[in-house]
Amino acid sequence: MVNFRIISKIIGSLLFIEAFFIALCLVIAFGFEEDDTLAFAMSLLITFGSAVLFLYMGRHAENTLSRHDAYIVVTAVWIIFSIFGMFPFLIHGSITSVTDAYFETMSGFTTTGATILDDVEALPHGMLFWRSLMQWIGGLGIVFFTIAILPSLVGGSVKIFAAEATGPIKAKMHPRLTTTAKWIWSIYSLLTVGCGLSFWLAGMNWFEATNYAMTTTATGGFAIHNSGTADFQSPTVDYIAIIFQFLAGINFTLLYISIFKMKLKDLYHNSEFKLYISTVLLATAAIMLCLLIQMGYPLEKAFRNALFQVVGFITTTGICNDDIGTWPHVTWIILGLVMFLGACAGSTSGGFKCIRGVMTLKVLRNNFRQIIHPNAVLPIKVNGQSIPQSRITALFAFFTLFVLMLIVTAAIMIISGIDSTNSVVIALSCVSNVGPSLDNQVGPPILWSGMSDIVKWTLCLLMLMGRLEILTVLVLFTRTFWKEN
Repeated sequence: MVNFRIISKIIGSLLFIEAFFIALCLVIAFGFEEDDTLAFAMSLLITFGSAVLFLYMGRHAENTLSRHDAYIVVTAVWIIFSIFGMFPFLIHGSITSVTDAYFETMSGFTTTGATILDDVEALPHGMLFWRSLMQWIGGLGIVFFTIAILPSLVGGSVKIFAAEATGPIKAKMHPRLTTTAKWIWSIYSLLTVGCGLSFWLAGMNWFEATNYAMTTTATGGFAIHNSGTADFQSPTVDYIAIIFQFLAGINFTLLYISIFKMKLKDLYHNSEFKLYISTVLLATAAIMLCLLIQMGYPLEKAFRNALFQVVGFITTTGICNDDIGTWPHVTWIILGLVMFLGACAGSTSGGFKCIRGVMTLKVLRNNFRQIIHPNAVLPIKVNGQSIPQSRITALFAFFTLFVLMLIVTAAIMIISGIDSTNSVVIALSCVSNVGPSLDNQVGPPILWSGMSDIVKWTLCLLMLMGRLEILTVLVLFTRTFWKEN
């Protein structure tokens, strides 16, 4: 049976954390003396009051959590966080539609970065900070954040980690999961601070640097300018964004081992990282050649713009520093492929993940070898670790569901009147949590705000499933899941 008391307890505790972050935005709004102060004050009261109510309902909960309840907690928390996260927009009036406000908030927390706001520069500073903060919170996972700061909250932390973490292989850097979570969040925070300081030294003011640092390390893509970092027209800003997006796309456990334990060789011996960096280099080289030959770009600009877009798309940040709609069509195909692949598991990026790409390539290689040597026993090994058949099966199940989600969502959008090209790219963009990408560059121009409510709610679900890697959400819709045993 579902343990509603422990679920209420966890949700209540998490809402206190969300209330704290809303309070930070209230301070920003108060400091800039703009008209969003009341909106954050009221949102804070609503969120805090609801947190107290949820904690009251879970006051007699036992501090244990089953795997069954863990999947409900993870999905429920992301949905509820998005519900309370939309209140500042609605109360302030920045967004008047519940559908649009929920879409914006879900896009923020899942680090998708798609926005229904056509003019973000019209927002007050508090609202801009809240959009960036949502992405930073969601970068490594809402519940995973709780494991780091409130380790005694739940007795089933490992089960929650399994339900929310990305990738088929859940690596831990320390026997205690709470210690692992603290180290990962420490690395994440250090990357954010380093990115912010770099942007500040490159000429941004403190507010710009803070916001872009949060959305860059979260690989989210929300911006406080309509043209994003391209607004600065600075090669230095571009290269800083490239470096920190790339670092945020590396498995954080691998970053910890290679940097803090000074085992840099582990980077070069890691199969997933090798596929990640190889894809970036090959895709950059191919696009750079197209820009040099077909577009007549100068060498440095061709290299920088190609690298910026490849890193932005493979890490699913989705930001652009050029009008890629004018680029040769073959570059769109390359960017679409890297958008599908994504960066490393255990990072802030979305997509299929490079670790699954490595596993798929090894399975294909073994199948070819099996044709030549029918009786050979060919195990699948990744980084010296044997992969059991159950994970191979799960890999192709995930791939099948990934493709099915694309097809179903694209079909819904086509029926609603959106052209087929945009439908496919928007679906891929949302399930991979990329957001602003090729959808406004390929085919007839279309804005997220111009879509129907049905499409927006469908994309909200797709963004959530993409962030939680589909199975965590879809399992809740199976009859077997809700049986007592």
